[in-house]
Amino acid sequence: MPFRRGQKIEVYRKSDDESWQEYMNQYIGMHGIITDPDVSKNDPEALIEVSLDEKGTHRFPQDCLRPLED
Repeated sequence: MPFRRGQKIEVYRKSDDESWQEYMNQYIGMHGIITDPDVSKNDPEALIEVSLDEKGTHRFPQDCLRPLED
């Protein structure tokens, strides 16, 4: 299922993607909102932009994110 702008998500695990950096481990378990799902590419491998609650905006691989109920 593709992510969409404004969707609530959780960073629920460490990604297997090579773009995952060690500092990102601090964000596991945090919630946020998709700000740029990169739908123009519609590439499941693409990083997507997420605004995390009180932690700013970051780009994450999609395999570490899961949608939350609205």
